[in-house]
Amino acid sequence: MKYLVAGTGGVGGSIAAFLALAGKDVTCIARGSHLEAIQKNGLKLISGLKGEHIIPINACTAEEYTGKADVIFVCVKGYSIDSIIQLIDRAAHENTIVIPILNVYGTGPKLQRLVPRVTVLDGCIYIVGFISNPGEITQMGTIFRMVYGAHKGTIVPPGTMEAVQNDLQESGIKAEISPDINRDTFIKWSFISAMACTGAYYDAPMGEGQKPGAFRDTFTGLSRESAGLGKKLGISFDEDLVSYNLKVLDKLAPESTASMQKDLARGHDSEIQGLLFDMIDTAREHGVETPTYEMVASKFRDRNNKSN
Repeated sequence: MKYLVAGTGGVGGSIAAFLALAGKDVTCIARGSHLEAIQKNGLKLISGLKGEHIIPINACTAEEYTGKADVIFVCVKGYSIDSIIQLIDRAAHENTIVIPILNVYGTGPKLQRLVPRVTVLDGCIYIVGFISNPGEITQMGTIFRMVYGAHKGTIVPPGTMEAVQNDLQESGIKAEISPDINRDTFIKWSFISAMACTGAYYDAPMGEGQKPGAFRDTFTGLSRESAGLGKKLGISFDEDLVSYNLKVLDKLAPESTASMQKDLARGHDSEIQGLLFDMIDTAREHGVETPTYEMVASKFRDRNNKSN
């Protein structure tokens, strides 16, 4: 199958690199100095799972891509989703599937409304990855897990999701087809929101949350509040969401930080709207109190209003 990865940051770059290392047909969409370095030197991967590699890989801008893809991974930030609609519409054939891998909840249904003729699934990923230099992706630790699936009512060509799973697993990515992707994308939203918001609030790496203290207490409070929202939305969890989030936190590389945290520290656009303020707004709409989220938001609300 032909794979197109829209967004070659820490997530998309890692997916593209792992697929390409396994000999899969993959093209990645990038821009600026990052794209120039990939086109000139190949994509450099520094990986806790794969070691170091220089990978020759097809790379271009969204505007330059003229092919058709069987699978399109959407790995842009939530605030950039509208920017790749034309690419998806142009690159998709009648049996193409689109798998958005974003941190924010509800991406699949939103994208499906924007490209109604294309089959859009939904997905989430557990990884610590980032652009460490132009043309270079660092994947930290040993966690690289992707969960994807179809929302109710979405018709997927038979065998397609299984074929993707096989390719991902051959590439060294732990891939799971979800029987309830609405639940699983909410679980990821809960975790990454707590991780990013706590890290940004204390300006500290995840190692601070792996020991008793204010960081871990805040992370726990955020997880408890999002769990309450999930139950209000009618989502059933297989295990306690707070315990699950803490378990994932404890497996992260101690020096790791969330991409939102990095972006805020650099003064860049960030996913703070989707990971912090959307959580508060959704909870308010459903009558769920979020005092820990409000505490975190008090530090960033003025900055976010100016950005908007």
